[in-house]
Amino acid sequence: MGKVKVIAHRGASADAPENTLAAVTLAFDHGADFVEIDVRRTLDGELVVIHDPTLQRTTDVLRVFPGRARYDVAGFTLAEIRALDAGSWFGPGFAGERVPTLRAVLAALAGRAGLLLEVKDPASAPGIAGDLRSVLDAAGWLGEAPAGRLVVQSADWTFVEEFHLLLPEVPVGLLGGPPPPPEIDGAAGWAHCINPKNTKVTAALVRRVHGGGMVLWPYTVDNPRRMRELIQLGADGIITNRPALAAEVLAGSARRRFAWLRRLWPISKASR
Repeated sequence: MGKVKVIAHRGASADAPENTLAAVTLAFDHGADFVEIDVRRTLDGELVVIHDPTLQRTTDVLRVFPGRARYDVAGFTLAEIRALDAGSWFGPGFAGERVPTLRAVLAALAGRAGLLLEVKDPASAPGIAGDLRSVLDAAGWLGEAPAGRLVVQSADWTFVEEFHLLLPEVPVGLLGGPPPPPEIDGAAGWAHCINPKNTKVTAALVRRVHGGGMVLWPYTVDNPRRMRELIQLGADGIITNRPALAAEVLAGSARRRFAWLRRLWPISKASR
């Protein structure tokens, strides 16, 4: 098994407001190999990075735009969304953080970490696969796909397969489930990874995913004991809100493995 990847869920979201540039920057400062983000489309067709379908939980939209009938991301223009504070809800030190565009996140990550890009509710945004292609291409990220720096995932598995047909050079992941064994076997020819809820991971699931030539990145794991259990089961990555903790756990696991190997094959002075 190769190096287990640390994947920062919505950035370093235990320590900074999720899906903001502050969380993204902190994630690779904390040792993340990949940053996971969520993408939605605005009323005027721009791609922004936000998890929820509505704006209330992570912005001050009720203060800035009182009296709106609805507060869906899809019902606001990019200019309106840029007027919102996406940091104060998390803490006063993050006041003024904005909902970033996908373009801004791609620029921040370039050359620093990989990207696990989740497309939220693609069925409600027809044509979003083409929008993604345009933004990724303009930012130079499609050329990075073969190097393993970009993975596109969604809980909508039909969309994932359609995206793969549109851009077969970009690795894709199936989120949730996990899929039943026949679907895992069927995905083996085109999917890069299976990303299930961490409580659903079993040794049998890991074997099946690996047998299909895919990797397993379970979510969302913030407990160090569970991180170690998943590493022992053979998970290829850990999706976590706490990338610094995951990096520390992985380093400890590597040290323990090295010590175990040293006990099996002690290095004598004569052999040095």
